[in-house]
Amino acid sequence: MFHRYNLNGRLLFVNKAAPKGSRPREPCLYELGYKVYVGNLPWGIDDSRLEQIFSEYGKVVNARTVRDQETGRSRGFGFVTMSSERELHNAIAALDGQILDDTEIRVSVAEERPRYT
Repeated sequence: MFHRYNLNGRLLFVNKAAPKGSRPREPCLYELGYKVYVGNLPWGIDDSRLEQIFSEYGKVVNARTVRDQETGRSRGFGFVTMSSERELHNAIAALDGQILDDTEIRVSVAEERPRYT
């Protein structure tokens, strides 16, 4: 209907979209494996504080504390994605076992787990 339609002097070309999942998706930086698991987090740590802590060791692509869906309360762990493997290892070496708000945190390379639907 709108294929080759003139809109304000510009010619529109309309094609059908490819079926979902028919083209391989390009992995984004977040999925490339520079993600660390941060365990035993104090309850008061939020995403921005987590990002601030890890930014001392490189560029933080994403920082997320995991929260209970019903209560919104922290579950005591989170994930941080760094921009390079070197930064990931620097952060792990510096932060694993450190005391944060009177709690010893655990920092390690995050493992991919299958998602259950």
